[in-house]
Amino acid sequence: MSDTPAPPARPRRWMLYAPLGFAAAAGAGFYAMLRGLQTGEYDPRGVPSALLGQPVPDFSLPPVEATGLPALSAADLRGPLPAPVIVNFWASWCVPCIVEHPQLMRLHRDGIPVLGINYKDRPADGAAFLTRHGNPFAKLGRDEPGRIAIDWGVYGVPETYLVDRQGLIRWRFAGPITPDVLDRDLRPLLRRYA
Repeated sequence: MSDTPAPPARPRRWMLYAPLGFAAAAGAGFYAMLRGLQTGEYDPRGVPSALLGQPVPDFSLPPVEATGLPALSAADLRGPLPAPVIVNFWASWCVPCIVEHPQLMRLHRDGIPVLGINYKDRPADGAAFLTRHGNPFAKLGRDEPGRIAIDWGVYGVPETYLVDRQGLIRWRFAGPITPDVLDRDLRPLLRRYA
């Protein structure tokens, strides 16, 4: 045994303060989020998109045969277009798509071109959905494997894009278009890019 004294124990108080610091930082972040919700600067449904201000990705989709609608490709969305166009990713198995569908029908009745991409759906199911709920689409492509949705940055269905007359993506909305979203967000953009 050696007569060397043991090193003095270091105070470990800083370890006690680490969880407090973490809790304070989390609280400050939560407060900032709530404040942003109050002022409208933070949108919890807002999903950033690298495609905003960019031309649509290149794609060519087969038609949903049973609908009789023409197929859809990027060439249909390249400018100059006569008017802004809505591109809607949807599926027959998607419950929020049922909620959104009346708004797409309103746009169609108002003469707004609505183009559809049927996402990871069986063609017969997609056609049956449109027979049951009405068809708002001027053209409809089938993205059964979901590859085109990946190129567009789709997180899930429904998801809607506004393409301006020059063929640039100007707006993206993840989730169902409700009457409030249609009137508050989408209609002003349609007028702006008309």
